[in-house]
Amino acid sequence: MVNRREFLGITLGAGASLTLTPELLRALQQPAGALLQRAIPSSGEKLPVVGLSFSNHVGCADPVALKEVFRTFVDNGGRFFDAMHGNGASEQFHATVASELGVQNKLFWSTRGLPPGGPGGPPPPGAATVKTAVDAWLARTKASKMDLVMLPVAGDPTWLAALKEEKKAGRVRHIGVQTISVKFQAAQLETLMRNEPLDFIGVDYDASNRHVEDVILPLAQERKIGVIAYFPFSNNSGASCGGTGRNLFARVGGTPLPEWAAEFDAKTWAQFFLKYVVSHPAITIARVGTTKATHMLDNIGGGIGRLPNEATRKRMAALVDALPALPPLPQNPAAAPGIALSAAVLDRYVGEYRLPSGNSVTFRRDGDRLLVKPGTNPELPLNARSETRFQDPRGPIFEFQLDGQGKVTGAILEQQGPQGPQRVQLERK
Repeated sequence: MVNRREFLGITLGAGASLTLTPELLRALQQPAGALLQRAIPSSGEKLPVVGLSFSNHVGCADPVALKEVFRTFVDNGGRFFDAMHGNGASEQFHATVASELGVQNKLFWSTRGLPPGGPGGPPPPGAATVKTAVDAWLARTKASKMDLVMLPVAGDPTWLAALKEEKKAGRVRHIGVQTISVKFQAAQLETLMRNEPLDFIGVDYDASNRHVEDVILPLAQERKIGVIAYFPFSNNSGASCGGTGRNLFARVGGTPLPEWAAEFDAKTWAQFFLKYVVSHPAITIARVGTTKATHMLDNIGGGIGRLPNEATRKRMAALVDALPALPPLPQNPAAAPGIALSAAVLDRYVGEYRLPSGNSVTFRRDGDRLLVKPGTNPELPLNARSETRFQDPRGPIFEFQLDGQGKVTGAILEQQGPQGPQRVQLERK
């Protein structure tokens, strides 16, 4: 058996004596066989089990390389393309490349039914938010309808109601909800799956992250909901240009692929991991992200040939569980313990504040900690950096503003945005 690097070296073995043009690369590496397809439970439409997304790469990766990934994906039977985490610029790039390649009508497009958040915070509640996003997407891509629109599990309820109306009007074909933290949002996701007419859910799922196998995937089968598996090589796997690379490939290192992987036609670790995911009968699509055409071809192989049976899947999971753990990350300075403040000091910040977008940010005290809840998102503890300055473990800082009498009048949210540091005013209600 060969590992991923050896596989790519073999297929590119002629590189020492030949100039590998994109055309020659594709000719050398056409995978044998056709991509396995699965039907969308609600509509019966069949899709290849390996999908693609590189929204997070637009703007920081070579556009020529991304175009070649796109071409390689489609040339080898790929159809599901996800612009979920993109923005206007990335969606425009996707549409332009698809048009240049003449494949726009061959693709099944998935995107996010909300505009990107900005300095004013997350998108506002209300049906108009979804309608505006759908209008913008159709205008950018020159499409008559959207194949799939997904909303966050923890989104405002009016968004999903509006999305159902868009589907009823024929502008959207399929609707769904997604999370990349199903371990923490399983209850919310399960409630939506049981009570809403969803066509799809999107969840983080890989051979080392199997939480969804207990309840979510069986429920998806019961409710006839398609499932998109995000991060099949593990969450936080470096799918964006600034990713950490802390994925399953880092854990296997130089470990050789087991000989028994040949029983389900896995020739590389990438195919091993993908075949674990797509062999679950509830999974409709495993979504990958890459900037390299060679990796795209390798990933395509994960949806071709035989799949592992249930006994083999258990063997695969046991192998992954036995892999060496990655060393812990250096402590994020934002997560460092804060200073101790009295309950009286913390209590003066408790209450609801408003972002310019109209969304609320709520603070409450829990013992000796101040907690923040941005809109419908989960509550987070803050670390006190001074008597008025508190830091979210993810990095953003809240600086409370006081008048001459010590009364809190508002706060400034400091965060890192796409164009650099941003300061957003919060007004106290």
